[in-house]
Amino acid sequence: MLNELTRYLDSVVARDPSPRSRWEVLLYPGIWALGLHRVAHWLYEAELHFLARLVSTFSRFMTAIDIHPGARIGRNFFIDHGFVVIGETAEIGDNVTMYQGSTLGGTNPTNGIGGKRHPTLGDDVIVSLGAAILGPIQVGAGARIGANAVVTKDVAEGATMVGIPAKPMLVEVKPETQCFVPYGTPCSDRFDPATQKLEMLQCEIQVLQKRLTELLEERDSSAKRGGPGKSKAKSA
Repeated sequence: MLNELTRYLDSVVARDPSPRSRWEVLLYPGIWALGLHRVAHWLYEAELHFLARLVSTFSRFMTAIDIHPGARIGRNFFIDHGFVVIGETAEIGDNVTMYQGSTLGGTNPTNGIGGKRHPTLGDDVIVSLGAAILGPIQVGAGARIGANAVVTKDVAEGATMVGIPAKPMLVEVKPETQCFVPYGTPCSDRFDPATQKLEMLQCEIQVLQKRLTELLEERDSSAKRGGPGKSKAKSA
Protein backbone atom coordinates (compact mmCIF):
# COMPACT_ATOMS: atom_id res chain seq x y z
CA MET A 1 0.00 0.00 0.00
CA LEU A 2 2.75 2.45 0.98
CA ASN A 3 4.78 1.58 -2.12
CA GLU A 4 1.73 2.13 -4.34
CA LEU A 5 1.06 5.51 -2.71
CA THR A 6 4.70 6.50 -3.16
CA ARG A 7 4.60 5.56 -6.85
CA TYR A 8 1.45 7.60 -7.29
CA LEU A 9 2.95 10.64 -5.58
CA ASP A 10 6.06 10.32 -7.74
CA SER A 11 3.88 10.27 -10.86
CA VAL A 12 2.32 13.56 -9.75
CA VAL A 13 5.70 15.13 -9.01
CA ALA A 14 6.81 14.13 -12.51
CA ARG A 15 3.94 16.19 -13.95
CA ASP A 16 4.10 19.17 -11.59
CA PRO A 17 7.43 20.92 -10.92
CA SER A 18 6.16 23.02 -8.00
CA PRO A 19 6.25 20.57 -5.03
CA ARG A 20 9.53 20.30 -3.15
CA SER A 21 8.77 16.79 -1.93
CA ARG A 22 6.31 14.01 -2.66
CA TRP A 23 4.64 14.52 0.71
CA GLU A 24 3.75 18.08 -0.20
CA VAL A 25 1.56 16.57 -2.91
CA LEU A 26 -0.64 15.07 -0.19
CA LEU A 27 -2.01 18.57 0.40
CA TYR A 28 -3.29 18.89 -3.17
CA PRO A 29 -7.10 18.99 -3.48
CA GLY A 30 -6.94 16.70 -6.51
CA ILE A 31 -5.28 13.98 -4.44
CA TRP A 32 -7.97 14.17 -1.75
CA ALA A 33 -10.71 14.23 -4.38
CA LEU A 34 -9.34 11.07 -5.98
CA GLY A 35 -8.95 9.29 -2.64
CA LEU A 36 -12.51 10.12 -1.58
CA HIS A 37 -13.76 9.09 -5.02
CA ARG A 38 -12.24 5.63 -4.55
CA VAL A 39 -14.36 5.28 -1.41
CA ALA A 40 -17.48 6.70 -3.09
CA HIS A 41 -17.05 4.44 -6.12
CA TRP A 42 -16.71 1.36 -3.90
CA LEU A 43 -19.97 2.30 -2.20
CA TYR A 44 -21.58 2.96 -5.58
CA GLU A 45 -20.56 -0.47 -6.88
CA ALA A 46 -22.06 -1.98 -3.72
CA GLU A 47 -25.32 -0.17 -4.62
CA LEU A 48 -25.09 2.02 -1.53
CA HIS A 49 -25.93 5.00 -3.69
CA PHE A 50 -26.95 7.44 -0.95
CA LEU A 51 -23.74 6.88 1.00
CA ALA A 52 -21.72 7.13 -2.20
CA ARG A 53 -23.33 10.44 -3.04
CA LEU A 54 -22.78 11.64 0.54
CA VAL A 55 -19.05 10.97 0.25
CA SER A 56 -18.81 12.65 -3.17
CA THR A 57 -20.73 15.69 -1.88
CA PHE A 58 -18.35 15.98 1.07
CA SER A 59 -15.44 15.70 -1.37
CA ARG A 60 -16.86 18.46 -3.56
CA PHE A 61 -17.32 20.70 -0.50
CA MET A 62 -13.72 20.11 0.62
CA THR A 63 -11.94 20.21 -2.76
CA ALA A 64 -14.17 22.09 -5.26
CA ILE A 65 -13.89 19.02 -7.50
CA ASP A 66 -17.09 17.23 -8.50
CA ILE A 67 -16.62 13.56 -9.41
CA HIS A 68 -19.72 11.39 -9.69
CA PRO A 69 -19.35 8.14 -7.70
CA GLY A 70 -20.11 6.10 -10.83
CA ALA A 71 -17.13 7.41 -12.82
CA ARG A 72 -14.41 4.84 -13.51
CA ILE A 73 -10.89 6.18 -13.04
CA GLY A 74 -7.60 4.40 -13.77
CA ARG A 75 -4.21 4.63 -12.10
CA ASN A 76 -2.14 7.77 -11.54
CA PHE A 77 -4.97 10.18 -12.29
CA PHE A 78 -3.98 13.77 -11.48
CA ILE A 79 -6.21 16.85 -11.20
CA ASP A 80 -4.03 19.96 -11.14
CA HIS A 81 -5.92 22.56 -9.05
CA GLY A 82 -9.71 22.30 -8.82
CA PHE A 83 -13.14 23.14 -10.23
CA VAL A 84 -13.19 19.99 -12.35
CA VAL A 85 -16.43 18.13 -13.16
CA ILE A 86 -16.53 14.42 -14.09
CA GLY A 87 -19.85 12.78 -14.95
CA GLU A 88 -21.38 9.47 -13.92
CA THR A 89 -20.52 7.29 -16.94
CA ALA A 90 -17.12 8.83 -17.63
CA GLU A 91 -14.22 6.40 -17.98
CA ILE A 92 -10.63 7.53 -17.51
CA GLY A 93 -7.53 5.53 -18.36
CA ASP A 94 -4.12 5.49 -16.68
CA ASN A 95 -1.81 8.50 -16.26
CA VAL A 96 -4.46 11.05 -17.28
CA THR A 97 -4.06 14.71 -16.30
CA MET A 98 -6.85 17.28 -16.04
CA TYR A 99 -6.33 20.97 -15.35
CA GLN A 100 -8.55 23.48 -13.57
CA GLY A 101 -11.99 24.18 -14.93
CA SER A 102 -12.13 21.19 -17.28
CA THR A 103 -15.25 19.06 -17.68
CA LEU A 104 -16.19 15.54 -18.75
CA GLY A 105 -19.85 16.27 -19.44
CA GLY A 106 -22.78 14.20 -20.61
CA THR A 107 -25.57 14.44 -23.12
CA ASN A 108 -29.27 14.21 -22.35
CA PRO A 109 -30.78 11.34 -24.33
CA THR A 110 -34.23 12.09 -25.74
CA ASN A 111 -35.30 8.46 -25.44
CA GLY A 112 -35.26 8.62 -21.65
CA ILE A 113 -32.58 5.93 -21.37
CA GLY A 114 -29.50 7.01 -19.45
CA GLY A 115 -26.87 4.65 -20.78
CA LYS A 116 -23.40 5.85 -21.65
CA ARG A 117 -23.59 9.66 -21.61
CA HIS A 118 -20.05 10.76 -20.81
CA PRO A 119 -16.62 10.51 -22.50
CA THR A 120 -14.04 7.75 -22.36
CA LEU A 121 -10.43 8.91 -22.08
CA GLY A 122 -7.53 6.67 -23.06
CA ASP A 123 -4.19 6.45 -21.27
CA ASP A 124 -1.88 9.50 -21.01
CA VAL A 125 -4.51 12.02 -22.10
CA ILE A 126 -4.02 15.68 -21.08
CA VAL A 127 -7.07 17.91 -20.69
CA SER A 128 -6.08 21.56 -20.41
CA LEU A 129 -7.76 24.35 -18.46
CA GLY A 130 -11.36 25.18 -19.23
CA ALA A 131 -11.75 22.39 -21.79
CA ALA A 132 -15.05 20.53 -22.13
CA ILE A 133 -15.38 17.01 -23.51
CA LEU A 134 -19.05 16.27 -24.03
CA GLY A 135 -21.02 13.14 -24.77
CA PRO A 136 -20.18 9.42 -25.09
CA ILE A 137 -17.15 9.96 -27.29
CA GLN A 138 -13.72 8.30 -27.34
CA VAL A 139 -10.53 10.28 -26.72
CA GLY A 140 -7.56 8.25 -27.93
CA ALA A 141 -4.46 7.51 -25.88
CA GLY A 142 -1.94 10.33 -25.70
CA ALA A 143 -4.37 12.96 -27.01
CA ARG A 144 -4.12 16.54 -25.80
CA ILE A 145 -7.09 18.83 -25.40
CA GLY A 146 -6.17 22.52 -25.53
CA ALA A 147 -7.41 25.31 -23.28
CA ASN A 148 -11.13 26.13 -23.55
CA ALA A 149 -11.61 23.59 -26.36
CA VAL A 150 -15.05 22.01 -26.73
CA VAL A 151 -14.82 18.42 -27.95
CA THR A 152 -17.98 16.70 -29.21
CA LYS A 153 -16.51 14.10 -31.59
CA ASP A 154 -14.07 11.22 -31.24
CA VAL A 155 -10.39 12.16 -30.96
CA ALA A 156 -7.64 10.11 -32.59
CA GLU A 157 -4.68 8.83 -30.60
CA GLY A 158 -1.98 11.44 -30.10
CA ALA A 159 -4.06 14.28 -31.58
CA THR A 160 -3.95 17.82 -30.24
CA MET A 161 -7.37 19.48 -30.25
CA VAL A 162 -8.05 23.24 -30.06
CA GLY A 163 -10.97 25.57 -30.69
CA ILE A 164 -14.77 25.60 -30.52
CA PRO A 165 -15.72 23.15 -31.82
CA ALA A 166 -12.37 21.46 -31.30
CA LYS A 167 -10.33 20.51 -34.36
CA PRO A 168 -6.98 18.73 -34.61
CA MET A 169 -3.95 20.95 -35.09
CA LEU A 170 -0.47 20.16 -36.31
CA VAL A 171 2.20 20.06 -33.63
CA GLU A 172 5.81 19.62 -34.65
CA VAL A 173 7.20 16.46 -33.06
CA LYS A 174 10.19 17.35 -30.91
CA PRO A 175 11.85 15.47 -28.04
CA GLU A 176 9.87 17.51 -25.49
CA THR A 177 6.54 16.64 -27.14
CA GLN A 178 7.17 12.91 -26.85
CA CYS A 179 6.88 12.96 -23.05
CA PHE A 180 4.55 14.77 -20.66
CA VAL A 181 4.14 18.44 -21.50
CA PRO A 182 2.40 20.80 -19.02
CA TYR A 183 -0.94 21.98 -20.39
CA GLY A 184 -0.51 19.66 -23.35
CA THR A 185 0.23 22.14 -26.15
CA PRO A 186 3.80 23.46 -26.32
CA CYS A 187 4.71 26.03 -28.98
CA SER A 188 8.20 27.09 -27.97
CA ASP A 189 11.19 26.03 -25.90
CA ARG A 190 10.14 28.58 -23.27
CA PHE A 191 6.57 27.44 -22.85
CA ASP A 192 5.05 29.14 -19.80
CA PRO A 193 1.72 27.98 -18.33
CA ALA A 194 1.10 31.55 -17.14
CA THR A 195 0.82 32.68 -20.77
CA GLN A 196 -0.72 29.47 -22.06
CA LYS A 197 -3.60 31.06 -23.98
CA LEU A 198 -1.25 33.42 -25.80
CA GLU A 199 1.09 30.54 -26.59
CA MET A 200 -1.78 28.53 -28.07
CA LEU A 201 -2.87 31.43 -30.29
CA GLN A 202 0.70 31.92 -31.47
CA CYS A 203 0.97 28.22 -32.16
CA GLU A 204 -2.25 28.22 -34.19
CA ILE A 205 -1.06 31.24 -36.19
CA GLN A 206 2.22 29.48 -36.94
CA VAL A 207 0.34 26.43 -38.20
CA LEU A 208 -1.93 28.57 -40.39
CA GLN A 209 1.03 30.50 -41.79
CA LYS A 210 2.82 27.27 -42.61
CA ARG A 211 -0.27 25.90 -44.33
CA LEU A 212 -0.74 29.15 -46.29
CA THR A 213 2.86 28.99 -47.48
CA GLU A 214 2.36 25.39 -48.63
CA LEU A 215 -0.83 26.32 -50.54
CA LEU A 216 0.89 29.27 -52.24
CA GLU A 217 3.78 27.04 -53.26
CA GLU A 218 1.36 24.47 -54.65
CA ARG A 219 -0.45 27.17 -56.63
CA ASP A 220 2.79 28.55 -58.07
CA SER A 221 3.98 25.06 -58.93
CA SER A 222 0.69 24.25 -60.68
CA ALA A 223 0.82 27.52 -62.59
CA LYS A 224 4.34 26.77 -63.83
CA ARG A 225 3.36 23.26 -64.93
CA GLY A 226 0.10 24.31 -66.55
CA GLY A 227 1.34 27.56 -68.12
CA PRO A 228 3.07 26.25 -71.28
CA GLY A 229 0.25 23.80 -71.97
CA LYS A 230 -2.33 26.53 -71.84
CA SER A 231 -0.25 28.73 -74.16
CA LYS A 232 -0.01 25.95 -76.77
CA ALA A 233 -3.74 25.32 -76.57
CA LYS A 234 -4.47 28.98 -77.20
CA SER A 235 -2.06 29.16 -80.17
CA ALA A 236 -3.67 26.05 -81.69
